[in-house]
Amino acid sequence: MLSYLHSFHAGNFADVLKHSVSAHILNYLTDKPKPVFYLDTHSGTAAFALTQDEAQKNQEYLNGIGKLWALPNADKAKLPGLLKSYLALIEGFNPSKTLTVYPGSPWFASELLRDHDRLSLFELHPREFRTLLENIRGDRRIKAFQKDGFHACISQLPPKERRGYVLMDPPFEVKQDYITAVETLVTAYKKFATGTYALWYPVVDRYRIDDMEKQFKNSGVKNIQLFELGIARDQDRGMTSSGMIIINPPWTLMQEAKQALPYLAKLLGGSQGSYRCIQLVEE
Repeated sequence: MLSYLHSFHAGNFADVLKHSVSAHILNYLTDKPKPVFYLDTHSGTAAFALTQDEAQKNQEYLNGIGKLWALPNADKAKLPGLLKSYLALIEGFNPSKTLTVYPGSPWFASELLRDHDRLSLFELHPREFRTLLENIRGDRRIKAFQKDGFHACISQLPPKERRGYVLMDPPFEVKQDYITAVETLVTAYKKFATGTYALWYPVVDRYRIDDMEKQFKNSGVKNIQLFELGIARDQDRGMTSSGMIIINPPWTLMQEAKQALPYLAKLLGGSQGSYRCIQLVEE
């Protein structure tokens, strides 16, 4: 199935969580001078116009990046560090003081990585892949592949850099994706155990997330953290929450998330907002 287009959801509450956490990981990895390899299994287009029809259909960004963007400057100055850094990147991506465009995961990586770092991007959808190529044109650090990132990414590991970050952000169009994601990450970990891995997931049916957590706990993989942001109750319709499962996270991430997620839960979810910051598997 190739019906999923992220342009309908760009900048929503799930993107705020995914990209603020991902940016923190990238900033942490680039603190050291040694080169970093970045791999994105489901890249999308790297940029989205919030003024176009697809983003305007449901305007999900209004209860995501839109809420942070609209904060008074005095409140922005008091944001938790994880969110302050993220918002600064979004502001830098927009050419004016108006929020008109939102970056995808590849842009965050290309912006934060250095000249001597390397990026591999996978995107299977034909239209999305064509747009991705247009958006990354001229960046010699990047190689893009029109392939299924679940399976093709394994061939890229371990990287020659020996330091790396793999982001897995599937559309979960097929329910098997929940199982495939865990199996792929466990296989990747066995090939490259020192890498940092991040899996984004939606909460539509809570039992699927419970099953994923059990799979990870029984996988033999060590040092796994989970971060989740909810804006509605599990029993409500649609995606009520989303989360990030991180293997080998930066040691700084847990504390940063514990400051940022309660703030986001209240700002974006109001009285129904919720969050989780847990060590799923010990080191």
